Amino acid sequence: MMNKKIGVIGLGTMGTGIVQVFLSSGYQVLAYDLDEKNMKNCATTLENRFQKDVLKERISLQDKETFLNNLKFTSSLNDFHNLDFVIESVIENIDVKKNIFAKLDEICKEGTIFGSNTSSLSIKALQEGVKHTVVGIHFFNPPYIMKLIELVKIKTTPENDFKKVYDLTISLNKSPVVVNDSPGFVVNRILIPMINEAIHILDEEIATAEDIDKCMNLGANHPIGPLKLADLIGNDIVLNILNSLYKDLNDEKYKPSKLLERMVKENKLGVKTKKGFYDYN
Repeated sequence: MMNKKIGVIGLGTMGTGIVQVFLSSGYQVLAYDLDEKNMKNCATTLENRFQKDVLKERISLQDKETFLNNLKFTSSLNDFHNLDFVIESVIENIDVKKNIFAKLDEICKEGTIFGSNTSSLSIKALQEGVKHTVVGIHFFNPPYIMKLIELVKIKTTPENDFKKVYDLTISLNKSPVVVNDSPGFVVNRILIPMINEAIHILDEEIATAEDIDKCMNLGANHPIGPLKLADLIGNDIVLNILNSLYKDLNDEKYKPSKLLERMVKENKLGVKTKKGFYDYN
């Protein structure tokens, strides 16, 4: 059984959502980011979300105060030395993630488990050279709403460590699905090529963005269309996942759309930049 104090590294959209999930489940969270602006944005976002929950009578004012009091910020990884579990949610770049785990490997006590909120990278590659156990713990956006967590293990993952992480996700009121290490795991292996094909259809002017999404809403019973979903995920993240799948699986069906590449270059990343396949201004 893990204690109720955990660490979260990276306070972007996903990291902030993951912090919220842990706080709402009674955990104390030590949140790390080198960018002070990200820390302030995280604090403001959580204050607003919890206040909204108070107004909607989902939680009490006392709950909100307890949650926020259980959140501490740090810009030093050395503060993670005595935690049982640390999860990173930084940019989807294997070198960046491996660098973080290498540093934590020297800092954290024996038995600390490292979690990676990767959406497509190899857990085997992240584990290489790391003494502590690394487990894939893939949350979905937004983490405080989406129930699924893909739990990714490799052949050398100690069963006892994996069970601790599995039980941890249950304590968060999530629905974990255990998958073996493979590029894109399950959801993104299916979902991201569909989004890419929708972008190809838009680029070929077969239909508008609104009508492509409407077709999938009404014809496939999807609650959100692929282009609106891409904007929600972040078009830069979609591109990163496609590039990773294309490289690892060597299959043309994962080759990113030229339109997607252009949009990312133009910073049309979706909801977070207020402009993507839709305008959010």
